[in-house]
Amino acid sequence: MTHLVPVGRALLSVSDKTGLLDLARALAGMGVELISTGGTAQALRTAGLAVRDVAEVTGFPEMMDGRVKTLHPNVHGGLLALRDDDEHLVAMAVHGIEPIDLLVVNLYPFEAAVARGASYDDCVENIDIGGPAMIRAAAKNHRFVNVVTDIADYAPLLAEMKAHKGATSHAFRQRLALTAYSRTAAYDAAVSGWMAEALAEPAPRRRAFAGQLASPLRYGENPHQRAAFYTDGTWRPGVATARQWQGKELSYNNINDTDAAFELVAEFDPLQGPACVIVKHANPCGVARGATLAEAYARAFDCDRTSAFGGIIALNQPLDAATAEKIVEIFTEVVIAPGADEGARAVFATKKNLRLLTTMGLPNPVARGLAFKQVAGGFLVQDRDAGHVTAADLRVVTKRAPTDAELADLMFAWTVAKHVKSNAIVYVKDGATVGVGAGQMSRVDSTRIAARKAEDMAMALGLPAPLTQGAVVASDAFFPFADGLITAAEAGATAIIQPGGSVRDDEVIAAADAAGLAMVFTGQRHFRH
Repeated sequence: MTHLVPVGRALLSVSDKTGLLDLARALAGMGVELISTGGTAQALRTAGLAVRDVAEVTGFPEMMDGRVKTLHPNVHGGLLALRDDDEHLVAMAVHGIEPIDLLVVNLYPFEAAVARGASYDDCVENIDIGGPAMIRAAAKNHRFVNVVTDIADYAPLLAEMKAHKGATSHAFRQRLALTAYSRTAAYDAAVSGWMAEALAEPAPRRRAFAGQLASPLRYGENPHQRAAFYTDGTWRPGVATARQWQGKELSYNNINDTDAAFELVAEFDPLQGPACVIVKHANPCGVARGATLAEAYARAFDCDRTSAFGGIIALNQPLDAATAEKIVEIFTEVVIAPGADEGARAVFATKKNLRLLTTMGLPNPVARGLAFKQVAGGFLVQDRDAGHVTAADLRVVTKRAPTDAELADLMFAWTVAKHVKSNAIVYVKDGATVGVGAGQMSRVDSTRIAARKAEDMAMALGLPAPLTQGAVVASDAFFPFADGLITAAEAGATAIIQPGGSVRDDEVIAAADAAGLAMVFTGQRHFRH
């Protein structure tokens, strides 16, 4: 259905005035009458454009600090009236209501107020009322009315009107209405989410999430799945806010894995030295510190060279040329770092398919936030896992306490285990992972797999023994039986870090003592499903 409708009258009321004057001049040039409010009207007049105040249309002045200006039948009647309904037309004539064919509104900057840490009262003042009411009215009546809520739609609107001699098509108005309802839904979600946080309400009766399209994706996890990438407006440094310097567009799996890698590497303070994380299928296959980034990468790579092929690399410091030279020796999908110098970018420029992302910072690993997961008929919501323990939080439960070197590796291993899919087992030696077991149904299987991978790497590297000899082990949850711990001891582990809390803790502690292991409990677990 084409259903062309000419645009004769427009109401413009915008908080963000970017592009406003060019739009208004173009509309006026097509003979469109302009109606406006407050600061928008003033900006138009200053630019020499003829504009009617909304107060003239309503017969009421703006009042209550601008809280009341468009909430009036002359505005909403002009937006909601059906142009092909005789009763509506009679009502308009009787009450002097003029049709409004185009509404251009962007809302008070509520999200920006929250983002800058504004006070509770300031945030409340930035909740728009009249704007969403008009947007919903115009969107409902999209058979006749155009509603523009996004500056990105100014140019398409003008192109549509030029193509149809000042009119717009029904299909175009439908797309504008979709964008409009999505905008008000996102706005309300931002307000309700902020209020739940402000009131420390962990489980509000209704929960809404919203996002803004960052990019459509070629497909999802598999080619038969449609997908798109959305940002949530929180401005957390990471894949959503990164600059991409080169390479193909990111895929669904690239984005997921890159996020996993960068969130883990952010756990390692760059002021305490370089760190590198290599991720494959959302699990780390190598994590290490080093004296330089190049050394950290090489040590992470040596944990599991096979899995590292085609993986994602995250760094906690800006990428340099020396590290870039090592990285390009094998195929890598994505590299993400806080920055990258010219030398590094020049090295990567020879690998056109390698994506390089820079973020200008690291996400705060202990910042609060929400995580959610869809299930059939609903979704689960929880705080993101910002759990953190220090050495002072650990409880030694064995006869032997860990040495200082073991303790440092235990803390490193615990940090990595937090980001490994459960059941998670992580062997660490001298600030580098040497075996990772992830996602198994049995914890003892994860322990065995991690040890076996270390054996394979020892053979590949020509080492006399697996690096699990003399390593420490982290388990993301308690050992329900002693068998997992015994398997770790057989692989050469000397110390264990785990949450504790099993009904068989005494049995597990006894097994550790019998093997001469040091073991500490954190009192905190890190399931990651």
